[in-house]
Amino acid sequence: NVHKDYRGLRPLRVEYLEVRQGESVALMGFDQVGAEVLVNLITGATLPDSGDVDVFGAATSAVTDPDAWLAAADQFGILSDRIVLLESFSVEQNLALPFSLELDDLPLTVRASVRRLADEVGLTSAQLSQAVVTLDAESQLRVRLGKALALAPRVLLAEHPNLTLAPEYLPRFAADLASIGTSRGLAMVVMTADLAFASAVSGRVLTLVPATGALAATSRWRRW
Repeated sequence: NVHKDYRGLRPLRVEYLEVRQGESVALMGFDQVGAEVLVNLITGATLPDSGDVDVFGAATSAVTDPDAWLAAADQFGILSDRIVLLESFSVEQNLALPFSLELDDLPLTVRASVRRLADEVGLTSAQLSQAVVTLDAESQLRVRLGKALALAPRVLLAEHPNLTLAPEYLPRFAADLASIGTSRGLAMVVMTADLAFASAVSGRVLTLVPATGALAATSRWRRW
């Protein structure tokens, strides 16, 4: 029964959503702003006007200490265009940021962690030295995915991750995202407007009914 007025055409309403460890759910019917609002509600960055958001066994409204909120926030990875990439810096430096601010002379342990992360998200060793600005849209998305995964979150929240990808890259990225979620045992919430992408990344696809906040089960099909 979550209700949040974000000055859109109508408030965001979510009647009920439960996601457990290792489960992936794709949500349709959330535009980009609505997706951002939902992510902020889940992470506790904002509180609902009414209703309850419970994460890791506690209501987000009960977290009043800033340090406790920051500790909880580290358990979320956010895959979004809102996550800034330092375009003039290399891929390696961007992936190193969650681990260290010593970007000019990376410690060996950080460099090793970055290379494992790059391999996991599908970035080549040759790309590590490239400036992010020179990468194509798919590779930049994979850098964002790497940053989202760097601190070993328990939950991955993705806001329309396929939006910038050309159609020919969608199946491969969807398969990689689903595989990473499974191998890490992540709870994943993926918001998208593409039913084929939703079906490829998640075993459960739900569509928001804006007037009521109900999340209706959606029949899954693939056009790829």
